[in-house]
This record gives sequence, C-alpha cells and structure tokens, in this order.
Amino acid sequence: MKILLLGKNGQVGWELQRSLSPLGEVVALHRHSTNFCGDISNLSGMAQTVRAIQPNVIVNAAAHTAVDKAESEPELARTLNALAPEVLATEAAKLGAWLVHYSTDYVFDGGGDTPWLETDATGPLSVYGRTKLEGETLITQSNPRHLIFRTSWVYAARGGNFAKT
Repeated sequence: MKILLLGKNGQVGWELQRSLSPLGEVVALHRHSTNFCGDISNLSGMAQTVRAIQPNVIVNAAAHTAVDKAESEPELARTLNALAPEVLATEAAKLGAWLVHYSTDYVFDGGGDTPWLETDATGPLSVYGRTKLEGETLITQSNPRHLIFRTSWVYAARGGNFAKT
C-alpha cells in the first residue's frame, strides 16, 4: 500500500510517520518538500502530487491551525482548511483512494456537557471552525471513501501544545 502523508512536521503528522510506516510505503511531505509539492496552499501543485504518487490512501494532517490568526487571514484559512481538502478528496476519488482527514471540535459551538456525536448539530463560532467544517462538507461531497477525525487537545512530544505549557 502507498500512503501519502501531508503535514509531516506537525504534531499529528510527525507521530503518524512512525505509525503508518509498517502499513506500507509512506511518502511524507511538508510545505517545503522538494521532490513533490507538499504545500497545501498550492492547490494545483497538490493535485499534481497526488497524480504523480498515486497513493492508495491520503492522510491529511496539514492545516491552518492558528485559531486566532485565522480571524485575520480568513482566505488563507479557507484555502488550507477547506479548498485543499476538497482537492485531495477529488484527486483521491479519481484514484479510488481513501482520504483520511484531521478536523477539529471547533466545528461545534462549545456548548453541552457530553461528548459530541458525529450526527450532532454543528455551529462553529470562529473562522477556523467554519473553514474546517467547510472542508469536511467538501470532502464528503467529493469522495465517498473518506474518514474524518474531529480532534481536540492534541499533544505530542514535538511542537507546542497545552501539555507543555
């Protein structure tokens, strides 16, 4: 199996490199990769990368994750969190490949006192949450072979996170 991993230098991507390697050939990219385009803001470059690699599975761990900064750069956040996942989903569908995508609990409004279900109503309160929800919607419309994880409080040995503060 060939796996394309995007966002290899982030907290999730860094940990996934080790976890995915026993499953097959992993092509792990980040925004400054040189052999293939790993910059998810380059939508045509991403499409070309998928076509060139022809993976069985695409794992998208790349995103605009600076929640507060997304408010001042909404177009960039939309490109990274919604349009890039749509391109990945569309290209994956052409290959019959799976797309595994990491989203966020920011698609919800933060209310309630029980864990959310996949079927719960969404209600993002920020640009970040709205762009991540748009990405989820575009993925589901573009490729029936997808898996979306809505994560929260991600932490790892690498990168900045709440566990290190």
